[in-house]
Amino acid sequence: MADHVDLVLEQWRERRPDLDATPMGVIGRMSRLGALFDAELRRNFAKHDLDRASFDVLATLRRSNAEHSLTPAGLMHSSMVTSGAISQRLDRLEARGLVTRAPSETDRRGVLVTLTDAGLQLIDKVLPTHVDTEQQLLAGLSAAEQEQLAGLLRSLLESLGDKRD
Repeated sequence: MADHVDLVLEQWRERRPDLDATPMGVIGRMSRLGALFDAELRRNFAKHDLDRASFDVLATLRRSNAEHSLTPAGLMHSSMVTSGAISQRLDRLEARGLVTRAPSETDRRGVLVTLTDAGLQLIDKVLPTHVDTEQQLLAGLSAAEQEQLAGLLRSLLESLGDKRD
């Protein structure tokens, strides 16, 4: 069985036999998978009037602590949202009544972002559908293969400096 990337690699072997295009096989497949995954995840988020970054903020607050609260810096550190997007994202979520921002009781200069009851209800509704979507995306691999792939990807991420803080 062959995929699109096999065709690309075969073409490179024919046109540039001097070039070892093996890395293209890995990177190309990861890129194609990323695009496929992103499309399916976006479709699920859209059903709940969310985008990926908004989901990530809500999910990060939900899993972080019993109070479902973090500083904006803590959110950036614990989520996959970039620092440039966090303020704008929080503005939108706050306007929808899904989070609040209030002065920190422990740091007069700080702000605490907290899930509202509506935010908590929404993330608790979306999370199971998100996990189901991810399970469907990985259904072509056995549990052992998924574990092996996760380990290999972890090793690659760590080798590129992406460490747990």
